[in-house]
Amino acid sequence: MASNNTLRYSDMELATFKEIIDAKLAKAKAQLLQLQTQIIEATQNSSDAHGADWMDDSSMNAELDMLNTMAIRQRKYKKELENALVRIRNKVYGICIITGKLIDKRRLMAVPTTTKSVAAKNAISSGQNARNSRFSARRKSRQIISRLKSGGSKKNRPAKAKTSEDGLLAKLTPLPSVEDIPMDQRPKMGDMD
Repeated sequence: MASNNTLRYSDMELATFKEIIDAKLAKAKAQLLQLQTQIIEATQNSSDAHGADWMDDSSMNAELDMLNTMAIRQRKYKKELENALVRIRNKVYGICIITGKLIDKRRLMAVPTTTKSVAAKNAISSGQNARNSRFSARRKSRQIISRLKSGGSKKNRPAKAKTSEDGLLAKLTPLPSVEDIPMDQRPKMGDMD
């Protein structure tokens, strides 16, 4: 049994992972084939009935979009499984790409395509949170410095001049309501397309 101090999983452990991944890959290929068949059928059905009813067209397009999205996700998952098999062949499967330590077996069983340990994922996410908080703290300190340079708080500052967009918006006159338009000048229902 490999521990976190060893460089890699044993050949026997890699063979076990390979069996698991092979089974998941076969299932993923079958599901992708089924999705592709459904896409072809839906495309043929939609071309036969296209234009008959806009509600039907809309629902067919939504169904096709959903099937295409599912097929894209399935292709990506299949590719990740194939990449995991390459890592097994190269005997680097289960080694975290961030820390270089072994990924826990339970994690590999749950997510066989993973390349990062839980600790590395947590470090990455906490690093992003720390970076975001660092930037927000830096932003706050800049605001404080700018207030000090400008002479104090927002209350003491003179009002900002309106931007050019604000000036343009102020020059626009609002559209009259329908009641203010004379009957003979109102648009007809067919004119609104």
